[in-house]
Amino acid sequence: MKIVKVNPNFPDQGLIKDAAEVLKKGGLVAFPTETVYGIAANLSDAKAIKRLCDVKKRPAGKPFTIHIARFETLKDLRVDLSEKGKRIIHKFWPGSLTIVAFNKKKEKIGIRMPSNKIALALINAASMPIVAPSANISGGSPPTSAKEVISEMKDAIDMVLDGGTTEAGKESTILDVTAHPFKILRKGAIPEEDLLADYHVLFVCTGNSCRSVMAKGMLEKFIKEAGLSEKVRLDSAGTGGFGGIPAATNTIEVMKEEGVDVSTHKGKVITPELLRKSDFIFTMEGFHKNIVLSMLPEAASKTRLLKEDEDIPDPIGKSLEEYRYVKGIIKNQVENIFLELFKKEKS
Repeated sequence: MKIVKVNPNFPDQGLIKDAAEVLKKGGLVAFPTETVYGIAANLSDAKAIKRLCDVKKRPAGKPFTIHIARFETLKDLRVDLSEKGKRIIHKFWPGSLTIVAFNKKKEKIGIRMPSNKIALALINAASMPIVAPSANISGGSPPTSAKEVISEMKDAIDMVLDGGTTEAGKESTILDVTAHPFKILRKGAIPEEDLLADYHVLFVCTGNSCRSVMAKGMLEKFIKEAGLSEKVRLDSAGTGGFGGIPAATNTIEVMKEEGVDVSTHKGKVITPELLRKSDFIFTMEGFHKNIVLSMLPEAASKTRLLKEDEDIPDPIGKSLEEYRYVKGIIKNQVENIFLELFKKEKS
């Protein structure tokens, strides 16, 4: 077994090419995804697939998930997706989602596009259909580090790309998009509520302790009163600050006056993944919108100011009365958004 350390942020293309050559010769290569480590093999090589089954002690008839690096590969695989299915994969790929879909022959196939840079680089370099089940004996715990892979696999595989510890630490969520409604086959890194909800709304401010918290809390109240909680997922995040910060004391106070408890709020910072999965993104100021679009330009069509053509003032560090004033602005705008987006659902 050859063990190769690879920078997870800037994978050395020479090392990736060497691993791809191993796959082309029928070898098995362990590599990290953002969830767990997998063992890559060439799906077109029957001997490699048999060896993979033997190594994992996996039943020969159990299908493998095909790993891809580009959306265009879905055409090569002749995958047949509904509009809702397409919307979901563009929200959660690259990422910790595996889908089970029909191809044109009405055969079910599993497909995943990981977000890990080493994984994407290897799949691209291989230029062949790659399968990559978790790098453990079937029935065991999926490994989250190269050390665990080496301990489990011993010399049963040819190469390990050591990219450090994986981010999520749990397997991908498997969603069957051939069923109606879609069905979760395996719970994993992506919460099932995110996948099964019809809408995902995100509010963005600077520190995610005041304005976006108020907006999320107000819309949550309207959604709950309308009986739409299962259909709509709500989130808030900041363009700056630190993850995990609580709501400002005055935010908690003014929201309590609305019958909304935000005392358990933990701040988030915007990420491409969070922006990608959101169907509607509302920012408090123009510069927040600019940051969102610089991070994910394709989010332009779904991003807008909460108050059209006008920034909502930041009350941070100011009096309780200022917070009440800002809350009033936000409440009015959120009510308008609720009527605009969900009036049809409510009726």
